[in-house]
Amino acid sequence: MDGVFLIDKPAGMTSHDVVAVVRRALNGAKTGHAGTLDPFATGLLLVLVGKATRIQRHLMELPKSYVTVARLGATSSTGDTEGEITQTGKIPPDPPPLPIGEIRQRPPIYSAVKIGGERAYRRARRGEDFVMPERLVTLHRFEQLWREPTRAAFVIECSSGTYVRSLIADLGDAYCEELRRTAIGPFDVHDAVPPPRRGEPWDAPLAIGVEQAMAALQP
Repeated sequence: MDGVFLIDKPAGMTSHDVVAVVRRALNGAKTGHAGTLDPFATGLLLVLVGKATRIQRHLMELPKSYVTVARLGATSSTGDTEGEITQTGKIPPDPPPLPIGEIRQRPPIYSAVKIGGERAYRRARRGEDFVMPERLVTLHRFEQLWREPTRAAFVIECSSGTYVRSLIADLGDAYCEELRRTAIGPFDVHDAVPPPRRGEPWDAPLAIGVEQAMAALQP
């Protein structure tokens, strides 16, 4: 079996967890994924099987789309619900200034970016003091969908490598309360299926063959 499964990752699972249960359901087939989602996040994950793993790097470079709900008036040490929360009561302006185009962004210290050959989140958990290098990313769309006194929702379309947690933290005193990836390139979460459950049969169809996946990489 060679191709790509479109998986709707639930909250609480890591991307590695999803790959592992798919591999088990496919009796140990070679598997991988194209773009990590944080455990608290949900949405589209491309799980690659067989020969599709050879184009992993190229699929990871496809643009992404997200919908996120931000908690306002508070900060998080990790930029999401899993960190140490500090209530500040300082609410970002409505509407907040939302950048578009190419920007410089500093990924969260609790991220999988490698610093000195080691994942940043591991160094952060040890309490090490270090600075994350900036990177250039592109925002194609960044809009506020709705606003409540202490919550707001945003839609974001961006280049690969963009950290939504950093975008929300840069609004002021805010962090990601919910995060859902809705699209990767031409692939949409509406076409995705849940991951297999341990011990239960899984008859999800292979969504994309290798040739179709490669066609998605064409400009």
